[in-house]
Amino acid sequence: MNTFRSAALLAVPALLCTAAIAFGAEPGADLNAAYRTLSASRFVDLTHAFGPATPHWKGFGEEVVKVLYTIPKDGFKVQQFTHVGQWGTHIDPPAHFHDGLRTVDEVPPAEMLMPLVVLDVHEQVARNPDYTITIADVQAWERRHGRIPEHAFVAMRTDWSKRWPNDAAMQNRDAAGHAHYPGWSKDVLKLLFEDRHITASGHETTDTDPGTATDKDDYSLESYILGLNHYQIEMLANLDQVPEAGALVFVSWPKPEGGTGFPARVIAIAP
Repeated sequence: MNTFRSAALLAVPALLCTAAIAFGAEPGADLNAAYRTLSASRFVDLTHAFGPATPHWKGFGEEVVKVLYTIPKDGFKVQQFTHVGQWGTHIDPPAHFHDGLRTVDEVPPAEMLMPLVVLDVHEQVARNPDYTITIADVQAWERRHGRIPEHAFVAMRTDWSKRWPNDAAMQNRDAAGHAHYPGWSKDVLKLLFEDRHITASGHETTDTDPGTATDKDDYSLESYILGLNHYQIEMLANLDQVPEAGALVFVSWPKPEGGTGFPARVIAIAP
């Protein structure tokens, strides 16, 4: 479905609400109708379950899970989880790289429900693990589906998540120890955030930047996104199960005060 048509369809409930109030119908009827439509859709979890062996950035230690109370002894079970904020499928808020910009708790709920755009480059990545997405890839998507809508969540599908949870496979290091995995490009990110005015982006790898860059501790593309006061989601899953266009995505996470990262839950709602 053309993304403009998708945006128009999303506006229908609001129009129905205005009409319903004007003619004395019960307020909220439009939201109930929207719920019936959404509940009949297909829900796809784009989130990895995480644990102590979860793939992660080279500078982080392992997660530790401790059982504090048990049902046989205490009548209830409580676990204590110790891990960095950037663990598993997670949000990187602007404050992760830039002092004074938004923290996890400062991202408003209005930025958590978005049209989902999937830029599929998994075939290119299969041929070249160092592949970085190009303007031509975006143009090809727009020829098929129309202009990328404002406020969208744009995910880059590489199928790299199929290597989960093998950390060595995710890093894909050569004999000399250098990482090789796909990433974004500055040209594409500038187009998406500065011209198409998207809300957020996401990918399946551990980093925004390709492995050839992070291998040299170059995280300039991640810094660029966050420096615009936008957030991103890393280590997405199951992008092969959602369409390139026509779906919605709901992104949520806990609300740690001043948090600079936290595990997220990402759910696609697909036709």
